Amino acid sequence: MAIRKISKVDSGFSAASMTDMVFLLLMFVLMALTLVNPNALRLVLPKSTNNITEKPYTTVSITPDRRYYVETTEVAFGDLEATLREKLAGVDTPMISLHADENVAMKYVVPVMNIAKSNKYTLVLATSPE
Repeated sequence: MAIRKISKVDSGFSAASMTDMVFLLLMFVLMALTLVNPNALRLVLPKSTNNITEKPYTTVSITPDRRYYVETTEVAFGDLEATLREKLAGVDTPMISLHADENVAMKYVVPVMNIAKSNKYTLVLATSPE
């Protein structure tokens, strides 16, 4: 006589794998959000109610202690124009977002505007919402 082994199927639901997936998704979103922020410098921008829908190709930031950054790389003012030319070479419609701290005097902002005008770049002044 043959002995038959009866195997029963467990009809219960284990949520352990679901919590792992939710945790991994949460970690992915948190890491992606930290990479999306283009303004890694801590600047207090002037306030405005205007919005722009176009995305700039690169950013130029001016800190309160008058240091210039192209994206997150510090650049001497004398090298700023050459750096922007190199960065925007071959771009059809070059657009620069200027992030100037609200405490920076206009005499440090205007030369960047002149560089953009002489090279026919579109320049947008970044502001924070009111």
